Amino acid sequence: MKRQQLHRISMRTLLYLGAALLALQAAFPFFWMVSTSLKPPPEVFATPPAFIPEEPTLDNFTRLFTATHFLTYFRNSIVVCGWAVLLTMIASAFGAYSLTRFRYPGREKFAGLILCTYMFAPIMVVIPFFILAKKIGIENTHLALVLSFTSFCLPFTLWMMRAFFMTIPLELEEAALVDGCGRVRAVMFVVLPLALPGIIATSIFTFILAWNDYIFTRILIASDELKTLPVGVQDLFNSSIIDWGLIMAAGMMITIPALIFFVAVQRYLIRGWGAGAVKG
Repeated sequence: MKRQQLHRISMRTLLYLGAALLALQAAFPFFWMVSTSLKPPPEVFATPPAFIPEEPTLDNFTRLFTATHFLTYFRNSIVVCGWAVLLTMIASAFGAYSLTRFRYPGREKFAGLILCTYMFAPIMVVIPFFILAKKIGIENTHLALVLSFTSFCLPFTLWMMRAFFMTIPLELEEAALVDGCGRVRAVMFVVLPLALPGIIATSIFTFILAWNDYIFTRILIASDELKTLPVGVQDLFNSSIIDWGLIMAAGMMITIPALIFFVAVQRYLIRGWGAGAVKG
């Protein structure tokens, strides 16, 4: 009995140790980015490199906000991501409701075809999308970016939302209809509140993809004042001498909003994954 307990404790210790090493490996680049962003230029290129800055400074952040267009890129990313998430959630919610509440020929085949479209890489669809945007006159606009993000994210988010809507008992909506609610009110006050964890989980996916996108923005946007953060920060590498302190400061400012957003809705994300994994 004692031998089994010791074996169980040793296995649990090894498991925790392995998890801690993996977490450290994953978090080390972030900590190094924070360290470099607080170093003056001489310390950035010092040999051997130091993990903790000897003379921490916020000069890299000051130069980032005053000598570059970072705040413009940041504002553009917030606007584009916000509209992309909103439009994607509305379209995927209504589409998932249709696929789970109405019966029509080819419904299941249509749902499978939607997921198949997600297998195409962004580089395969960005050129046709650029040609289409140019023909209708919306190239080099944030509208083109929002529509491109929405069209690329929609197949996967629609499939995820379909799984979440399938876990909501149809009887609850029917009871609301019997009590006098119209279908719109039943959806707004019965279905959508129950699907909130799934909506938040899919919105995180859309936000992260739109926040980190580089290909669509690079091809669809030409004006510097319309660029988003990934493309704007990438342009900082064009100088002959790369200012790593400035770039790491920009990397921190890109990472923090996504990190805050993820932490704020983490409980809904876990609940949403659990709800979408089980068909009720």
